[in-house]
Amino acid sequence: MPARDVPTARQVRLGTELRKMRDRAGKTAREAAGLLGNDQAKISHMESGRIGISEERIRRLAAFYSCDDETLIDALCAIAKEQRGQGWWDEYRGVLPPGFVDIAELEHHATYLRSLQALTLPGLFQTEDYARTIFAGGIPRMPESEVAVRVEHRLRRRAIFQRVSPPSYEAIIHEAALRMRFGGVQITCAQLEHLLEVAHWPTVTVRVIPFTNETFIEATQTVLYAGGIVAELDTVQIDSPFGGYFLDSPAQLDKYRAFFNAGEKASLDPKKSISFIRQIARELRD
Repeated sequence: MPARDVPTARQVRLGTELRKMRDRAGKTAREAAGLLGNDQAKISHMESGRIGISEERIRRLAAFYSCDDETLIDALCAIAKEQRGQGWWDEYRGVLPPGFVDIAELEHHATYLRSLQALTLPGLFQTEDYARTIFAGGIPRMPESEVAVRVEHRLRRRAIFQRVSPPSYEAIIHEAALRMRFGGVQITCAQLEHLLEVAHWPTVTVRVIPFTNETFIEATQTVLYAGGIVAELDTVQIDSPFGGYFLDSPAQLDKYRAFFNAGEKASLDPKKSISFIRQIARELRD
């Protein structure tokens, strides 16, 4: 089986969890390779997501590592059985940077989502014009064709809310993001009106951190927390001007669970948040 040049975030995560399992058991890569009849290099490739692994081998390794968490093992086996081309996001492989594909795949498999936005609104809730303004304003400027495909991909990510059982999504948005006039007053007003509509979707909760809040001072970056089938498979995605990256160590997950709980505590309740957004929209129109 040839090694993957660019494994997906899900494939990398499967390998990472196998490595964590091996580390907890105090086993070496050489011992794992001996069990499977491989060499150490192949175990390294498996644990980096560069080559796949069968369900049967995952279960053999789990037994060897004395892991009896059947829910986690089943979840890892499910990831192993996933094939490229099964999701709509696979259409964008080789068209957009891998991070765009990975975020769509992450959202699709999440059992729940929490985001904190400092300066922009959540991608899943952006209007077409707002998203185009964000992408077109990058430095250096992108060709219009590149902007168009990024906007298309962003809008298609909303598909998770059209499922029979969509994931719950809690968006914590700083007042600064609501007042940014990206694209001008008309586009901003339309975006806020759309956000008010989204706030009434059955599985969506929108909370606002007002400027008057004096306790929560970490609202400086865009963070997405995606809940997995089991807590061990939770994932944090951090957005930055230089691209996104994923975090999944137990310590990091604990930190961001506390981060979101603090953000929720610092924000207005959902009803007051909707009134707050409506007030800002009125101010812009006036």
